[in-house]
Amino acid sequence: MKQTETKDHSGLAEDFIKDEERVNWHDGALWYIREKRDIASKQIPEWEALREAASQIKNNVISNLHDYLLQFEANLIKNGVKVHWANNADEHNAIVYSILKAKGITEMVKSKSMLTEECHLNEYLEERGIGVINSDLGEYIQQLDNEPPSHIVLPCIHKRKEEIGELFHEHLGTEKGLSDPTLLTRVARKHLRNVFLTRRGALTGVNFAVAETGEYVVCTNEGNADMGAHLSEVQIASMGLEKIIPQKKHLSVFLRLLARSATGQPITIYSSHYKKPREGQEMHLILVDAGRTRQLGRTDFRNSLKCIKCGGCMNTCPVYRKSGGLSYHNTISGPIGAILAPNLDMKKHADLPYASTLCGSCSNVCPVKINIHEQLYKWRQVIVKEGYAANTKALGMKAMAWTLASPEKFSTAGKAGRWFLHNIPFVVNNKFNPWYKQREMPEGPKESFAEWYAKNEK
Repeated sequence: MKQTETKDHSGLAEDFIKDEERVNWHDGALWYIREKRDIASKQIPEWEALREAASQIKNNVISNLHDYLLQFEANLIKNGVKVHWANNADEHNAIVYSILKAKGITEMVKSKSMLTEECHLNEYLEERGIGVINSDLGEYIQQLDNEPPSHIVLPCIHKRKEEIGELFHEHLGTEKGLSDPTLLTRVARKHLRNVFLTRRGALTGVNFAVAETGEYVVCTNEGNADMGAHLSEVQIASMGLEKIIPQKKHLSVFLRLLARSATGQPITIYSSHYKKPREGQEMHLILVDAGRTRQLGRTDFRNSLKCIKCGGCMNTCPVYRKSGGLSYHNTISGPIGAILAPNLDMKKHADLPYASTLCGSCSNVCPVKINIHEQLYKWRQVIVKEGYAANTKALGMKAMAWTLASPEKFSTAGKAGRWFLHNIPFVVNNKFNPWYKQREMPEGPKESFAEWYAKNEK
């Protein structure tokens, strides 16, 4: 994968926004999807009731997660599914490898699974001689370009069709200059069909897992999960612990919310239920923690586990739309990623909660009512208290606190600032001022508000 560890969000975003044309259509494409979401949500009068129901169901789940997981496991075993538990990414990857190795499988097809991206499963298996093909079209394109997904629903939303055409020319032998999306999709379909027919092992993610019945549901628009699972000898599902819902009747609530929030569709094209292995097939499900129980123990952040990965918060976020998903240097990007990532590595991801205007649009569109912007603000407080804030930010905040603690200091600082802006503006207007990189500094006022008020009080 292309490496981003050397830069934080602002540095990576600065690279992205150099291409102004790309930024504009990236912003416009995501806002168009946000508008489709608004239209779809207003077509059903019970939309807010569905959001509230989903939120309360998930509240119940995260408050009783232990019991639901054990119920789910018992029903899986009863259905003939082999159940595995993984504490972290390494354990998950080792389990997948052991299953494939035991059957002598050296090639696997995978449908979209952000959890396996989080675990870096592809790289792990390829290092051990097992080839993996991502069958979701967007993820397949990203895999060809050796890049991670930039969006949890639209993995290659940041790429132009011409760039995809060049990738297909290089890797699939298409005619140079071909960029028609329909024709490129047909090429990918033809190539992937052969993959489905020849891979003995298949892995899917899990959108929803029903504790009551021991079945899980995978939602796709391409049918690739079905193709992989139905044609393979070994079917594996990787599932984060938080994907549980209590009963099958609750599924309808989430299915009505998911696609409308994600793409503005009434429902995903395929909502596939998996319960029992067919005759002659092995079926495995891996339950993965990977930091989820730690997040569960954080009172201020546990609600983030309600997320159903619709991507709605990304489509509406003004920062994500302008900076691109890869600038977040984390598997899950955007606002939801910025509250999940510090839980995994607070030092590495200390910059992400600051990649927000705190406008609250993410919370407003969340189908399960996660208070995303409030959690982003809370993470900023935690990061500063734990000593992980950038030195420049920490020193700046201390200077501000010192200045604002005294009316005299505040007045003196204001006078000094106005003098610099009037007389030697280059002290402020330079490349070391992040604000100045994209804007001209305003003309300094002749007097402060306090001075103006003192003169005009009567």
